[in-house]
Amino acid sequence: MTALDPPFDVADIDLATLRQRQSAKYRQYPADVIPAWVAEMDFPLAEPIADALHAAIDRSDTGYRSAEGLPEATVAFLEETWGWSVAPGRVVAIPDVLTGVAQSIALLTEPGDGVVVNPPVYPPFFSTIRDVVGRTVVEVPMRQVDGVYSLDLVGLAEAFARPDVTAFLLCSPHNPTGTVPTRSELSEIARLSDEFGVAVISDEIHAPLTLPGAEHRPYLTVAGPDARAITLVAASKAWNLAGLKCAQLIGTDLTADIVSRRLPLEVMYGTGHLGVIASVAAYRHGRPWLDHVLDILDGNRRLLGDLLAEHVPDAVYTAPEASYLAWIGLPGWGDDPALGILRDARVALNRGPTFGPGGERHVRMNLATSPAILTEIVDRMAAHAPRL
Repeated sequence: MTALDPPFDVADIDLATLRQRQSAKYRQYPADVIPAWVAEMDFPLAEPIADALHAAIDRSDTGYRSAEGLPEATVAFLEETWGWSVAPGRVVAIPDVLTGVAQSIALLTEPGDGVVVNPPVYPPFFSTIRDVVGRTVVEVPMRQVDGVYSLDLVGLAEAFARPDVTAFLLCSPHNPTGTVPTRSELSEIARLSDEFGVAVISDEIHAPLTLPGAEHRPYLTVAGPDARAITLVAASKAWNLAGLKCAQLIGTDLTADIVSRRLPLEVMYGTGHLGVIASVAAYRHGRPWLDHVLDILDGNRRLLGDLLAEHVPDAVYTAPEASYLAWIGLPGWGDDPALGILRDARVALNRGPTFGPGGERHVRMNLATSPAILTEIVDRMAAHAPRL
């Protein structure tokens, strides 16, 4: 392979090979089902990451995690990608972003406090807030006009003004809609946060997957150094490393001090050692692979629009600005379309109602696959639509 060759050829990806994988995506359903649900990519692992992991195995390097090199690699990636300058001491290794969400809420709020979310939104947000940390979910739904979503700033202001609300769990870019908040929206959130004393916890796991035409702005770049705010990032979604268990918690001057004093040691040591090794390799050497993936995803989101327009004309779809997750409205397919699509079309999609209010009559589809497999998914849906 020369420097000009792509890291892999997406046309080489086929279901027979993919079904040899033993991860959740390819083991949850029978072999006749095309899985397009959980956020795992069908793409081969980036070569620099594979090399780093093979080297670790060769030296029997599978002990407890050391975060050596991770803060520096993270900081360099943030600076290169978004011009975001962060002191390495503000970067803490954690097992995954959802653990970071739970710990951040626990550190910055009290039991029973209200935590704002913007449904339809990533389903584990609800259970983490309610069941893991014992707080109360406060819903401020996304605004939606003709399939285009945005934050409801008026609704957020009203929620932040409530005395029981002490935190806002921001999903940026937003999952499942793929919406990227604008700088002005984030600035208004920061202003409201300061005015009402509401902590902001920003899940930015999909940020490296921001697609052409959109610009991700890290929340902490608009919040002040003393803001009650935490951002959570990871290489896991962008480089398909979720099973290796490594994410990064980044605080402001204020919250980094809180984290350093109060984050449980067992949380930090729950981070996977191989996850640290893989994340460092991704941040330092994975940019060519990621750029290639972004080109594929840009093509796939456009292809999906064309396929739906031709074969499923009642679908309501706006191409995501970020991520490889498509949010599709199917108004004539029942309140929970994914159930019928699985039963009759043998395609596994995420069920819209699990994302909260606004999720009914919707599905979430994973686009991180080959154009051929994406085409077969829509063909199956279209062929069975009359029976759903």
